[in-house]
Amino acid sequence: MKKEQIKGSLSLFLAAIIWGAAFVAQSVGMDYVGPFTFNCVRTLIGGIVLIPCIAFLNRGKVRKKTNFTEKKRLLLGGICCGVALATGSTLQQFGIMYTTVGKAGFITAFYIIIVPILGLFLGKKCGLSVWISVVIALAGLYFLCITDGFSIGKGDIYVFLGAIAFSIHILVIDYFTQFNDGVKMSCIQFFICGILCFVPMMLFEHPEISMILLAWKPILYAGVMSCGVAYTLQIVGQKNMNPTVASLILSLESVTSVIAGFLVLHQTWQNSNAALPIVYLFFIIYQKSKVWTITRLKNLSGCVC
Repeated sequence: MKKEQIKGSLSLFLAAIIWGAAFVAQSVGMDYVGPFTFNCVRTLIGGIVLIPCIAFLNRGKVRKKTNFTEKKRLLLGGICCGVALATGSTLQQFGIMYTTVGKAGFITAFYIIIVPILGLFLGKKCGLSVWISVVIALAGLYFLCITDGFSIGKGDIYVFLGAIAFSIHILVIDYFTQFNDGVKMSCIQFFICGILCFVPMMLFEHPEISMILLAWKPILYAGVMSCGVAYTLQIVGQKNMNPTVASLILSLESVTSVIAGFLVLHQTWQNSNAALPIVYLFFIIYQKSKVWTITRLKNLSGCVC
């Protein structure tokens, strides 16, 4: 189990690095196409990329017959993940149009506190340190996003709503990965997301092939790396892992997004004081994750006859 958790942690860490850099690709892609077009094309690319991967991973394996219930569960998991992904990525894409890459990365990382809060509705209690982390995170958001006129930008609100959708995405993955093949479910979610984005793309954006081709670099990175690789690493890495611990590792994308935004787009933090709350936020959630891990191990040891 320990080896599986280490592999899962490394998978999630790699996904976070890829996602952080993808914020730059998403920002650059907006210079050529609309958010629905960008998400539609990149998720369809991600789904197509995974088809040969599934064939390769299944090569040489004895094919087991899957019953109707297993197929239904796989399809349902892919649909639920696809809906959550489409909602989160679209809101995030709209938000990036009106805010910086660094701010978008930090606000998206709010799922590290949204996940345990949503867990309350699933019967999972949160300790005092989680609520302290909420206050500290809000302080960080204040220093980062509040302007001189004490107003939050429209893009910040979009990205925050996207963070809620991504939190639901993490919890949905946590539930369905115990039943389904992670790569297959990831492939289904991309096609569902692409279909959901296709309709508003045709209704509101009327994309041109020439503009999509001009944005081929950011779209290809977002499609192959962010979708095909990173989201699959997330689904595979989250298996047998506490969803809150997983969200902590994934939130490192905020660090990568700031670095990538600084190096590529020459963007900086709006207020350097935001660094302190972020450091405390990581520390408190890390301490909480250790408590959850110890508690879970005690529970498991108590079940051994």
